[in-house]
Amino acid sequence: MKLSAAMQDAMNQQIRVELESAYLYLSIATFFSPKNLGGLAHWMRIQAQEEVAHAMKFIDHVEDRGGRVALQALAQPRLEFASALEAFEFAASHEAAVSAQIHGLYDLAAKERDYASQALLQWFITEQVEEEKTASQIVETLRMVGDSAPGLFMVDKELAGRGTAPA
Repeated sequence: MKLSAAMQDAMNQQIRVELESAYLYLSIATFFSPKNLGGLAHWMRIQAQEEVAHAMKFIDHVEDRGGRVALQALAQPRLEFASALEAFEFAASHEAAVSAQIHGLYDLAAKERDYASQALLQWFITEQVEEEKTASQIVETLRMVGDSAPGLFMVDKELAGRGTAPA
């Protein structure tokens, strides 16, 4: 079954959302790098790579279903944050917004009885649970650390250990 026009448009919007997410995480990485927080920057770079992989999943799905990918302009990401905590709070809030977007896509797929898109979106729903959980855990850890330089140093070292993004 060919992708409907409504589903194609919604997925093109989601491709933009995923690429904007990558752009945002790269921006946060560049916020951390000059502050000698290489571990936090590394975590954000891996997150950006993961978001690009998510966009590619949507691109592949649209093309596999006979649709047309129409890349859209990306918004300027936020560049400055008051602290590592604020940056991760922003990331956690962003992930919650992405989850809501995915849920809306799933609702549209269900309404249109587009079972192939529902299957794809179920993977994303599960992925977003992990994304929100991970971001929230880092926020809570940073809240516990507070303004402690040794605590931030330890968090930075821990996040430096994040492996490469899955495909």
